[in-house]
Amino acid sequence: MAQVEATTERVVAADAEKVFDALADYSGTRQRLLPEHFSEYEVREGGDGEGTLVHWKLQATSKRVRDCLLEVSEPTDGQLVEKDRNSSMVTTWTVTPAGEGKSRVVVSTVWNGAGGIGGFFEKTFAPKGLGRIYDALLANLATEVEK
Repeated sequence: MAQVEATTERVVAADAEKVFDALADYSGTRQRLLPEHFSEYEVREGGDGEGTLVHWKLQATSKRVRDCLLEVSEPTDGQLVEKDRNSSMVTTWTVTPAGEGKSRVVVSTVWNGAGGIGGFFEKTFAPKGLGRIYDALLANLATEVEK
């Protein structure tokens, strides 16, 4: 099994604190940011950053749906980590200042991929597909916080 990683970033025209608060607001803002690839969204515990437990289904392709139950932590300022209880998947959101009134948002997801030929295709194509999904989410985030 090889580790698979997908990373996407975007500079947003809003203060880092405002951007981070929007991402950490699982009971409100976060659901509005999700593109059509996400379904069955439900906050099961908490709802604001650290200590949140959130569920969703992520449809990466027409045939691949991942049932995610994510525990949220905030290991450092400006960082959210979502660990999936149902798999090895871990997504890290990092928000840092990027000049006056701007912030850089980096989202990185890693997981243990399949072995063999299936693993080859997963490692080759999954990061691109997940990157497109996160590009859409970050575009929605920009629209939300740049109001």
